[in-house]
Amino acid sequence: MNNKFREHIENDEPELEEEIEVKAKKKEPSTENLFFKKLFTEGVVSKEAATEMLPFLIFLSVLCMLYIANSHMAVKNIRNIDKLNKEVKELSWEYKSLKADLMFKSKLTEVAKKVDTLGIKELTEPPKKIIINSNEY
Repeated sequence: MNNKFREHIENDEPELEEEIEVKAKKKEPSTENLFFKKLFTEGVVSKEAATEMLPFLIFLSVLCMLYIANSHMAVKNIRNIDKLNKEVKELSWEYKSLKADLMFKSKLTEVAKKVDTLGIKELTEPPKKIIINSNEY
């Protein structure tokens, strides 16, 4: 029984060594980093070429900034338009409610109720016509 356990442990040790070797291989610098390092130090883009392209890169960066600023302004304008549309709707609702209230208060019966407190009453008989002769004066 003991021998089987020891054999099992001895068989596991070579696997651990293989895992360590695989991890060691992964720590080596990747080929992507080497590509970019060679590209900017030795390869296609030299220091002289980079300095010649600098004005163009600055121009592109300014264009990008203008594009971003333009999009921010557009979003700000859209928010402002939405805010003003909401305000117009609220004012429209207020106008309609005030108009309905005014129409109700300007009814003959409502006016008679309001004026009754002042002592003014509604006419029950038709008005009389006053005629003045121009010859008398």
